[in-house]
Amino acid sequence: MNAIASAPIAIGTWNVDASHSNVGFMVRHLMIAKVRGNFTKVTGTVTVPEDPFATVVDVVIDPNSITTGDDARDGHLRGADFLDSEKYGQITFRSTSVSEVKGGYQLVGDLTLHGVTKSVALDVEFEGVSKDPWGNTKAGFSASGEINRKDWGIEYNAALETGGVLIGEMVKLQLDIELAGSPSAAPAD
Repeated sequence: MNAIASAPIAIGTWNVDASHSNVGFMVRHLMIAKVRGNFTKVTGTVTVPEDPFATVVDVVIDPNSITTGDDARDGHLRGADFLDSEKYGQITFRSTSVSEVKGGYQLVGDLTLHGVTKSVALDVEFEGVSKDPWGNTKAGFSASGEINRKDWGIEYNAALETGGVLIGEMVKLQLDIELAGSPSAAPAD
């Protein structure tokens, strides 16, 4: 029996626990460094049916919640050169398939970013199920993948005097998601 089918995650709809989740990214800067950031406003559901390979993941990210630790850069990323969050007020992901692959699982879905929808594959690890001190059931997942930002029409860049470009095209995604099995009246920690 495979791990997903035998995992103790209950059938039903789980909600993304945004305060215990991270939707992060990394991109090359100046060809020599890596800049990391994340989105702080994420909502979503994971609906687990009897057949876990028919699980449906729906996520909405507020592009205005991007943070990289630099206010000026964050403002530029929200602007027309990158996310254009005034025009495109949401980033969405809706799964289209879940499959078992060597070493884990693959989640494929439609990512809508900057007004463009393209298929994305994420490598997923099931981290387990646990109860918090208030008796609420939680489940954890990690996912990673890579996209080319130009595929979504995000083309801004500048040539460097020494060769290369200011910002890399490839964006690495790293998600650490905690799900809540039911709405909780527990105090925030």
